[in-house]
This record gives sequence, C-alpha cells and structure tokens, in this order.
Amino acid sequence: MKYLKITFKCEEAVSELLIAMLSELDYDSFEETECELLAYVKEDLFSQSSLDKILNSDGFDKILYQVENLEEKNWNEEWERNFQPVIIDETVKIRASFHAADPKYQYDIVIDPKMSFGTGHHETTSLMISSQLAIDHKNKRILDLGTGTGILSIMASKLGSACIVATDIDEWCIENSLENFKLNSVSQFELKKGTISSFKLDGYFNIILANINKNVLIEEIPFYTNYLSANAFLLLSGFYERDIEDIRSVAEKAGLQFLKKSVKNHWSCLLFSK
Repeated sequence: MKYLKITFKCEEAVSELLIAMLSELDYDSFEETECELLAYVKEDLFSQSSLDKILNSDGFDKILYQVENLEEKNWNEEWERNFQPVIIDETVKIRASFHAADPKYQYDIVIDPKMSFGTGHHETTSLMISSQLAIDHKNKRILDLGTGTGILSIMASKLGSACIVATDIDEWCIENSLENFKLNSVSQFELKKGTISSFKLDGYFNIILANINKNVLIEEIPFYTNYLSANAFLLLSGFYERDIEDIRSVAEKAGLQFLKKSVKNHWSCLLFSK
C-alpha cells in the first residue's frame, strides 16, 4: 500500500486548522514542527482538487507545499528515526519496541505503528486514553471502531476488560493491530474488517470507543447506540473543538446523554452514556 507525504510550510497556529480540514479528506497521520506540517494520506485517497480548494481559501493561500511518494519501507524507517515515547497523565507510557520499558509508569504500551494511525502523539489518541483511565473497564465488553494500531484496545485490555472487538476498514490496520496485540499480550479479542454498518456484531457492549473523523461519526453514531448496553459509555474523538455541537446533537438525538468533554490543542473528546 502506497502513501503520500505532503509537507506544508506553515506556522503552528495555521497547521492546527489545516489538520482539521485535512482530516476530513481522509488524511490519517500528521507530524508538526515549528515551521512545517507533515501530512500522510493513502495514494488512492489523495485528491489534488480537494487540496487546492483548501489552499485557495482565506488564510491558506500563501502556504507552500511539496508532495512525495512514501513507500512502506521508507515509512517504517522514518517512524524508527522519529518515534519518541509518549507519556499520558504520568500514568501511561507509549513506546515503540525499540525503546526500553520504564517501571515507574503503571501502564506500558508497546506500539510499532508502521502505516497505521494511533501512536499517542496525536491529541485525539491522547485524549481518548486519558478519558479511558477515568472509566471502569474491568470485566467489560469493549468495541473499538477504527482501531488503527489497536492502541485503544490495548489500553482497554490493560484496564481489565473482559473481551474486545476491534474493527477497521483497512487491512493494513487489521494486520498492524494484530501485531501490536501480540506485543502487549492482549488475548481476548476479535478483529473485524469493515464498517459498523457492514456486519452484525454479537451482543452488546459496555464501552464503545471511536476515534474517527467527524463525517464518519455523524453517519455512524445511530449504529453505535444499537450496540450499547444499558448504562454503557460511548467515547468519541477525531474531530475539532468547533465540531462538538454537531457531534453532540447527533448523539443526543440518538438517545444518548452527554457527560463530559475534554479539549487539547483545539481537538476534542466527548463522553456519552446510554
């Protein structure tokens, strides 16, 4: 599977807005520096006209950018050069397999991300994991939608969940999740390829996790409610702070109760209950 890397020359304040807009175009990973934004998208999902539309809008029209092909091997080498451990709430350490473990952290998560989204570096993943720490997972059934690297499922397992069903539309993510589950000794799980509307799941879930872009969430939230047990939780991220009311409106129309929001660098995470 081929990816493209698009390097944008822009300041940090602009890159945050650009990330939000690119996320809606299925760009699935980002790296930020003081003067550049690196954005990654599958080659078959890249649209030059859609990118031009963004960059021709006010505030973005002076951004310079470069598009280059990124083969799988190069992607993996780049992660190994640049991947740094992530600490969340002084409780969770997320590291690659080539980093040493640190016993001072209660939870140790090993992620070899390859081409999948979800390393803890992005605000949405960090927000989800931080929120998971505050939810009782012990002996609970977990549904992780758009699992990416499997990182949220791994966190759920370490928090004592009874079983996990993780889904993704990308075969590469399914394979990567399986590898990461093995690295973290996750045993009670099922991996399924597809969207929630493309298959029927058995039973109900106590916690549903979905770190996906806004458009997918708005379309799928009504499906999520069908799989929530009584008094269950739905934890959502993958969208900008400005999108909170749209997401909340759809969730409440589906019969869910809003409980809490958290925000980090303009990215958001919402918790609902049934």
